Amino acid sequence: MNLGDALSRLTGYSHAVLVVPDEEGYPLSVATSFMVIDGTVEVAPASTGPSVVRDTVGAQLVVSHIRPYPGVGYDQRRYIELSGTLSVGGPEWRFKPQTARGWDEQELSFPELCQRALPQARRYLAALSTERGREVKPQMSTGWRFFLATRLPFLTATVVPVFLGLAAAAYDHHFSVGLAALTLLGAVAVHLGLNVTNDIFDTLSGVDAVNFTPTKFSGGSRVLQYGLVNMRQMVALAAVFYAIAIIVGLLLVAISGLGLLWLGVAGILISYFYTAPPLRLVHRGLGELCVALGFGPIMVLGAYFVQTRQYALRPLVLSIPVAIFVMLILYANEVPDRFADAKAGKRTLVVRMQPAAVIRGYVVAAAVAYVVVIAGVVAGILPWPTLISLVTIPLAYQTWKGLTAHYDSPYQLMSYLGKNVNLHLYTGLLLVVGVLLGILVRR
Repeated sequence: MNLGDALSRLTGYSHAVLVVPDEEGYPLSVATSFMVIDGTVEVAPASTGPSVVRDTVGAQLVVSHIRPYPGVGYDQRRYIELSGTLSVGGPEWRFKPQTARGWDEQELSFPELCQRALPQARRYLAALSTERGREVKPQMSTGWRFFLATRLPFLTATVVPVFLGLAAAAYDHHFSVGLAALTLLGAVAVHLGLNVTNDIFDTLSGVDAVNFTPTKFSGGSRVLQYGLVNMRQMVALAAVFYAIAIIVGLLLVAISGLGLLWLGVAGILISYFYTAPPLRLVHRGLGELCVALGFGPIMVLGAYFVQTRQYALRPLVLSIPVAIFVMLILYANEVPDRFADAKAGKRTLVVRMQPAAVIRGYVVAAAVAYVVVIAGVVAGILPWPTLISLVTIPLAYQTWKGLTAHYDSPYQLMSYLGKNVNLHLYTGLLLVVGVLLGILVRR
């Protein structure tokens, strides 16, 4: 904030806090009225008790506003801080401002302000570490750091297709609890490896560093940016997850047959090269397709094959709606990230397309997902109870309306991104329920 802008905004405030050093050099804050006159600020002589205010070069004048929001917190937060010299004497004291800084929530949201302050916070911690002779860094329990670094809540994207593949196998009279548990373990390990690797390479490429509007659904875990986990720990974590995935995958191949091998290899490669060089698939506008393949046909068909030792049309058709809806999670989450992605050369579909085209793409993709379910039932491929999944259409509609209304407002959009995650979860689980009900109906 420049000085002229700050002085012009002072008229929106009625009282200020004058901060001056007392006789012992400690900051003394007193409330005062003020008036701006020709680039200076006249303040009423302030009662400071036994302390005596003298001319000083270290004075600050602070004005602020905040409105309580009962049951929620506060809004309309804003402040201006002027630094300069104070002349004491006469009926009015004169404050000559030299520098200004401030913040207005209407212009810069509080979450974005926090993100932009990260470099300053890191400098402060570095200076504090030097002063104390030991490293000072943010503290958080190991469990919470693991939770954040792995983004565990997003595992619904894995649970849904695995359960769907298992339900399809049960519909075809094949189900083993042991194999189901191994399949879920391997799929979860691949997904967590993807999440951690994504953070690693988005940090190395600079994508996360220039993203000032992350939400709980987009922008990565931020554990590296906040100093909660270091790069070596993240690399070790990714290596452990991929090792588990590979070991479990080879065990399942040994049990179920080589027909599973190519699917597992494809899943691992897509997961790793999603953001890793040299392919960096998401940077080339292929991320959405890769997510759809990985969390759709690959996982559904893989879970089905482990149980039945063969592939079939029914699980493939079932995988298409969940593939589309998991792709739409990424697609919508890319909207608040698009400016940071563009700066870092991450050319996602949302970066490449105009907003109107992005929104149309969302509507078309969601419509195709529902049409596939209806067509599958009409063709006799899917049991008719899977039509229950159509009850999530209002969620898709709400997400579309949210994208339309808040495309340029990341934090207003956040609740609709949550609805979009639920759209995938609820549609997938209802498809699972529909397939299982199909078993009962058939009987």
